[in-house]
Amino acid sequence: MPLGERPGDKSESRYCGVVTEFSDDMPNVLAFNLTHGSFDFVVATLMDPAYRPSLMQKNGGASSVLPFAGSDLVLSPAQWSSHVVGKISSWIDLDSEDEILRSDSEITLKQEIAWASHLSLQACLLPSPKGKTCANYARCVNQILQGLQSMQLWLRIPLVKTDNYMVSVNSDDLDDSWETWNSFRLLCEHHSQLSVVLDVSSSLPSANSLGRWFGESVRAAIFCTDSFLTNPRGYPCLSKRHQKLVSGFFNHSIQIVLSGQSVHCLTKMNSDIAANNNENNVDGVQKHPLRPYLDYVGFLYQRMDPLPEQERFELGYRDFLQSPLQPLMDNLEAQTYETFEKDTTKYIQYQRAIAKALQDRVPDEKSSTVTTVLMVVGAGRGPLVRASLQAAEETGRRLKVYAVEKNPNAVVTLHSLVKLEGWENIVSIISSDMRHWDAPEKADILVSELLGSFGDNELSPECLDGAQKFLKEDGISIPSSYTSFIHPVTASKLYNDVKAHKDVAHFETAYVVKLHNIARLAPPQPVFTFTHPNRSVDKSNSRYTKLKFEIPGDTGSAMVHGFAGYFDSILYKEVHLGIEPSTSTPNMFSWFPIFFPLRTPICLRPGSSLEVHFWRCCSPTKVWYEWGVASPSSSSIHNSNGRSYWVGL
Repeated sequence: MPLGERPGDKSESRYCGVVTEFSDDMPNVLAFNLTHGSFDFVVATLMDPAYRPSLMQKNGGASSVLPFAGSDLVLSPAQWSSHVVGKISSWIDLDSEDEILRSDSEITLKQEIAWASHLSLQACLLPSPKGKTCANYARCVNQILQGLQSMQLWLRIPLVKTDNYMVSVNSDDLDDSWETWNSFRLLCEHHSQLSVVLDVSSSLPSANSLGRWFGESVRAAIFCTDSFLTNPRGYPCLSKRHQKLVSGFFNHSIQIVLSGQSVHCLTKMNSDIAANNNENNVDGVQKHPLRPYLDYVGFLYQRMDPLPEQERFELGYRDFLQSPLQPLMDNLEAQTYETFEKDTTKYIQYQRAIAKALQDRVPDEKSSTVTTVLMVVGAGRGPLVRASLQAAEETGRRLKVYAVEKNPNAVVTLHSLVKLEGWENIVSIISSDMRHWDAPEKADILVSELLGSFGDNELSPECLDGAQKFLKEDGISIPSSYTSFIHPVTASKLYNDVKAHKDVAHFETAYVVKLHNIARLAPPQPVFTFTHPNRSVDKSNSRYTKLKFEIPGDTGSAMVHGFAGYFDSILYKEVHLGIEPSTSTPNMFSWFPIFFPLRTPICLRPGSSLEVHFWRCCSPTKVWYEWGVASPSSSSIHNSNGRSYWVGL
């Protein structure tokens, strides 16, 4: 049964597994571990550990039945698929210098995976590579992956603490666990059906080193019983660092698997736990020795905070690639407007900024005689019009509003709203592109919400520069400035999703993504800044910048799959709005980050730096980005011109 109920959480991390020994009585294995032990699945050895192909041939048993753990008929297809993960024989060593062992290993690996595929298992756990090289092992696995239908292969990797990360890049002591995984998945061409299972020990690497694994395709984490401590009452528990790690696993849909023998001598279960688990006190059935460990993992899960309402809303968007909106070229649909209009936090910030601008524009003693001209450019269905009028009411200022909107469908809604609210004498609706409208008078305040995930990616600079002609010389623009930011990330899932398209075009596309299973390898740095009104002589919005990211030495080696992009804006004075992680506006969901993938991932060594180049390119008809890496190794220049660009100029 699941570890517990956590409102909003429907992820696989609710289910806990257990590693079992070889048995040819699979129904009993499931009954004991699932029914009486309350585990959700078993990681079961599929083949008799004594089996060796060479011995069978020597004994004349070439035609003998392979010693698998029972027939496929002993469990239903649903039981095999839902409750059993195959465990490949741990003795195999495809890179052994012993030719017979190497041959036996390859034959057995293929036989066991073929059997697991026949059983329709969802996954098989591969043993950890042995020694410093795994080339032949990876070659064989890659060959198997090419013919595999849907089953996942999980490579077991020990989570080893390395005492010194600041070592020479030529050292053999470089973070062996990650290096082994990276070497293996590179030889398997980043295959999407190859994932990693971390073997957690009692000693953990640094927090930065652990953090990069959340950007890798980690499916499960195995905790051996000897990694548990003992609490004052004699029950198993984990260190504070292990507890924090387990919480991270839960939040990233990584399942916990228990293994080993009980090392805590408990004469009886805690009375509170026993009272809540009477169904496991079955007469005549031995109590599962690992049940106290499972109860503790369940306790860690159940004490986690419920998912906030915003995160529940965003669950379906996690790590899902979306093309950015192009509101200048496309008319938005009603559903899109409705989603954005529900973001009350954003409009509260706008209202604050407009209120401050009105107070600065008109002193209190003139508030009843001076009327401020405010233009909402890109008015949509009216949320900024409403925020402006509420700000005027709040500050006691007189207001005249022009609502400029190019989408004729949204204009229909605007007319209905104005009539419904009785704003006819205050609000004038203009059905026009802001860049081509001939305004009857100049505006004191220009308000817009044209920002994209990267700040300028929905052509806010081009639109506002075009609309600037009807803003007074001392007029105020809201927003007054905005800056884009990027930083390198490990994002194995996103990389594989882009790679699945099997073309260059998708690697030269910028995506809007609710980032979740990623590792942020360095703090974000500013890329491009735009200020409004634009008083510069050079009106070109083309930009170029070079950035250098320093990767912390205790992170260990890491893979850069691309760059996560954000924005931060100053609406007016101290009122800001943005999604840059260090200054993000709380409880706002109008924007997800943007992701710029790399065609070929870049491997970073401990303490190394990453030199990145970014361009914002403009032509008379479109805007696009280009990006590339110059160091520690060079990438191609990713040119989104003709693929992912913003048009309508």
